[in-house]
Amino acid sequence: MVAGMDGTFGFYEFFAGGGMARAGLGDEWTCLFANDFDPRKAAAYARNWGDAALHVGDVGLVRPDQLPGRADLVWASFPCQDLSLAGAGAGLAGERSGSFWPFWRLMQSLDREGRKPRAIVLENVCGLLTSHDGADFAALCHAVGEAGYWFGALVVDAQLFLPQSRPRLFVVAVDLDQPIADRVLSPYAMDRWHPERLRQAQAALPEHLRRNWLWLAPPAPPVHNLRLADVVEDDPADVTWHDEAATRRLLAMMSPINRAKVDLVATNGGRAVGAVYKRTRIENGVKVQRAEVRFDVAGCLRTPAGGSSRQLIVSVEEGVVRSRLISARETARLMGLPEEYELPSNYNEAYHLTGDGVAVPVVQWIADKLLRPSLMLDRSRRSIA
Repeated sequence: MVAGMDGTFGFYEFFAGGGMARAGLGDEWTCLFANDFDPRKAAAYARNWGDAALHVGDVGLVRPDQLPGRADLVWASFPCQDLSLAGAGAGLAGERSGSFWPFWRLMQSLDREGRKPRAIVLENVCGLLTSHDGADFAALCHAVGEAGYWFGALVVDAQLFLPQSRPRLFVVAVDLDQPIADRVLSPYAMDRWHPERLRQAQAALPEHLRRNWLWLAPPAPPVHNLRLADVVEDDPADVTWHDEAATRRLLAMMSPINRAKVDLVATNGGRAVGAVYKRTRIENGVKVQRAEVRFDVAGCLRTPAGGSSRQLIVSVEEGVVRSRLISARETARLMGLPEEYELPSNYNEAYHLTGDGVAVPVVQWIADKLLRPSLMLDRSRRSIA
């Protein structure tokens, strides 16, 4: 299938995981090619989307002739382990995050064949902005700019759409030969999408790269009313509620401030649901493991491979506190996956799949508000020509 043949936009999905970018793009987009290295994630992808467009294996071994047509969009949520605060700091030279470079060489090969993707979205943790004092972000921007793209970046937190705090950096690149809709641009940075560390990273770029920079300014999404309590299962199948002793131990790990949050909702009566992470804090020069709770949104889902523990759920009802691990389905809901999405039966695999993914409604919003307006302009121009 060639991009646009059936009226949809065609896309390639790299580092595809379970296809969460595909879920966000929806029916208006046709997947022409998908790739992931992890066979377990690829199995989840195949269960939910089929394997017709799926290639499992190292991105560095993918050949241009395996990618059909010319893509309107390439979505690449490349590995974050070497860029995250919990990682070892190897950056884009690391074994995992460094897989960006063979991916990019593949994009360059497509360009040499006259099949340059019209738009590319690169998603990663915000640590990319400061990795190696900004050198990794500058290297990525250099690669994109030298390839003949307008580009910009914005930080979007999933809690604008879901009850999960999950800020992520999105670098959006558009072919220099393609028109860009004025309504998605701003002449200056905006606090909503361009925090100070992004502005500093942009200001540190060489002048010739800043000439290609776009301050992307999509409209603010409508306020959602989904609460943390709305995604929590009463009786999950894959995890069980802790006994009273385990819950008491969890509460004892809380600082006075966090314990006061639990006591307050218990005193108020009714039912409240919170999310808990165990974190190591330095107190009086000593490392102490603490349990930190939030009753408004869940913390960012992270996998153990990323250096974090699994998130916990606390339920406070009529003064009684219960606790347990977050369930796999709850993690899927926090990422915006639909109920019919089939998760791996193994809990650890399911948690790893969702925790490594991209929030579905964020993808949908970027596609609808940033990408589609410009791609439609280009399609109209080509139809007139």
